[in-house]
Amino acid sequence: MNAINITDYTNTLGLQAKVASALMARAQAATKNIALRHLARLLRENVQALQVDNARDIERAVAAGLAAPMVDRLKLTPKVLETCAQGCEQLASMADVIGELIGLRQQPSGIRVGQMRVPIGVFGMIFESRPNVTIEAASLSIKSGNACILRGGSEAIESNKALAKLVQQALQESGLPVDAVQMVQTTDREVVGQLIAMPQYVDVIIPRGGKGLIERISAGAKVPVIKHLDGNCHVYVDDPCDLAMALKVVDNAKTNKYSPCNAAESLLVARGVAAEFLPLIGKVFAAKGVEMRCDPQALEILQSNSPLAHVEPARVATNSVANDAPVLAPKLVPAQESDWYEEYLAPVISIKVVQGVDEAIAHINRYSSHHTDAILTRDHLHAQAFLREVDSSSVMVNTSTRFADGFEYGLGAEIGISTDKFHARGPVGIEGLTSLKYVVLGDGEVRS
Repeated sequence: MNAINITDYTNTLGLQAKVASALMARAQAATKNIALRHLARLLRENVQALQVDNARDIERAVAAGLAAPMVDRLKLTPKVLETCAQGCEQLASMADVIGELIGLRQQPSGIRVGQMRVPIGVFGMIFESRPNVTIEAASLSIKSGNACILRGGSEAIESNKALAKLVQQALQESGLPVDAVQMVQTTDREVVGQLIAMPQYVDVIIPRGGKGLIERISAGAKVPVIKHLDGNCHVYVDDPCDLAMALKVVDNAKTNKYSPCNAAESLLVARGVAAEFLPLIGKVFAAKGVEMRCDPQALEILQSNSPLAHVEPARVATNSVANDAPVLAPKLVPAQESDWYEEYLAPVISIKVVQGVDEAIAHINRYSSHHTDAILTRDHLHAQAFLREVDSSSVMVNTSTRFADGFEYGLGAEIGISTDKFHARGPVGIEGLTSLKYVVLGDGEVRS
């Protein structure tokens, strides 16, 4: 497509989405739920066919030298597809919030004033790598009564097309407009520039991908953007703490999977438990090939309590190592200032010893990306202070940051995780794709 055709094509997508959004806004809850259950069935029936299309994307990505974590994100395994199907069913079983009246109150004049939850209208989603996002976005769009235009990364084009075809089949089978979910069929980047500058058709843009993508979208968009830039998540091991629990949770938060944005990237340990806890977690990380970038106190404790070699020059290249990468020689490395800000997406973690909960909170609020941060503690007051004072979209007590996910939160799916404070924050589910309008009910009252 040339530039003129891209403009025509994108405007056609926008117009079709706008028309479909009006039909979706008045769709019955039962009809939307039928569509979601149809989609779950189609996903299960087409696992093998979807993996054939997915294999083409993976083969092309590997040949192009795409980083291992990005290749990992591309995979549509049976487990991934089953999670998508379950997410559709979970959404179908949830109450429909569209049309819900909130806070209806009688006023002295006799009128009653409240707010009604309504669909946003049309959202555009621009995402990289993970093709399962196609299903998450589509299912949430259907449930929330919106229409959406999806533009996935070129590395997942075959997978995204195949998934979107199933979505449109489910919409058609249930009597909903097929244009309620549209997948951009070209990898031409000009579509993105057009999509984020069409306020006449698109009500909000949701970018989901690397920091560079989200910064570019935010800078060029002429419509509101729901975004998060990165996932520098912290786990703080408090004093007092159940160290056996802390060992299990920290290990899971970091090594369960390295590529997601909710994986822990920084470990903070209270001075009172550092001498006991750090050798324990150091042994776990060493066995799994996790490079530890430590402040002087953590480095001293780990060096004196383990046979690990101190290899200062060697640093694992971040964003380039997957879970199934060969085990590397374990390393202890002095942390640099930049490490406290880093989202590694790799078997690398920064480690710092802090005086206590106040210093931990201050460190997190300074360096965190405000995504997800957790405290592991037996002190109720420390837990409450952490919950109140840490300025992040998800704040956790005694559990893994890996739970920061729409499916795990019971939202059915998520469109992304917002670190903004305006409109939507944290995993964005159905309510994040709605707006509130005031409704006024009267019986002939007039203003004096």
